[in-house]
Amino acid sequence: MAATVVSNKRVILKRYVTGLVSEDDMEVVTVEAPPLAVPAGSKTVVVKNLYISCDPYMRNRMTYHEEPSYVPDFVLGEVLVNFGVMKVISSGHQDFKAGDLVWGITGWEEYTVINNPETLFKINHPELPLSYYTGILGMPGLTAFGGFFEVAKPKKGEYVFISSAFGAVGQIVGQLAKITGCYVVGSAGSDEKVNLLKTKFGFDDAFNYKKELDLEAALKRCFPDGIDIYFENVGGAMLDAVLPNMRVAGRIAACGMISQYNLEQPEGVYNTICIVTKRLRMQGFLVFDFYDKYYQIEEQIAGYLKEGKVAYTEDVVEGLDAAPAALVKLFTSSSIGKQLVAVARE
Repeated sequence: MAATVVSNKRVILKRYVTGLVSEDDMEVVTVEAPPLAVPAGSKTVVVKNLYISCDPYMRNRMTYHEEPSYVPDFVLGEVLVNFGVMKVISSGHQDFKAGDLVWGITGWEEYTVINNPETLFKINHPELPLSYYTGILGMPGLTAFGGFFEVAKPKKGEYVFISSAFGAVGQIVGQLAKITGCYVVGSAGSDEKVNLLKTKFGFDDAFNYKKELDLEAALKRCFPDGIDIYFENVGGAMLDAVLPNMRVAGRIAACGMISQYNLEQPEGVYNTICIVTKRLRMQGFLVFDFYDKYYQIEEQIAGYLKEGKVAYTEDVVEGLDAAPAALVKLFTSSSIGKQLVAVARE
């Protein structure tokens, strides 16, 4: 008797991107799904994707690089990959069994074969929304926690500025900073987001960078005594405005530079002498730096969620057909909270 053929909707890269990413750079196609049963002797895992994450770093992978980047370029005609929440369908790996809920790198498709399942994390708090494992309990949460505590090393009473503060990482960093006892200001791209930063996430102040004619003056207004910690998500003109406003021995945790990702020629930063005169420390980091601490951090953030100490906002679209538009929203300031796609709700 012939095996039942299962279809697999997926999002592929249609062409390499220059400038602002558009929906037309991607294509939604339907192909035959991989075999849903793992072959005997294989250590792979087959998963059903429940939620997939939209993250700014994906833009870098959509451009062809002559010199390799820190993550490989996407391949034309192949499925996009990123972090997601999955249910294990079948497994040849001793650490996973059918029915397990996991998160990690997967395809933008309905079913994916995971060839390196050791990179997956088991979900230990399924009583919380599973979608949170694309965000506050997944990569953005780990990035926020590691970047703030391991890189920025905050102290109670310090002054903290977060750019792109309403993004998936920024909203978490701000709340961690408040729990630590810091004074926290964020920038965002709309009045609605500014209001939510102050009313929902407890920021002490926030401003709409699109309405500020002089970013350096805006920061001086918010931080008359200067900034101890800058959690950098934007780069470019924002970084240039921050540097003169930093306090002596301040720290800059460089998480991302979303203002630069769609530019063919990156912007320059001119106030770099402040790094010398103010004895600043600027350090970049990647989420992989904190993988060994994940389960410890998961417990801490899950505790904060259950105690009501942190809140989280998501922008969820339904179905893979909506995924290209959802990714584009990241670069137009139109997403409200963590951007993700619900592939299959279970």
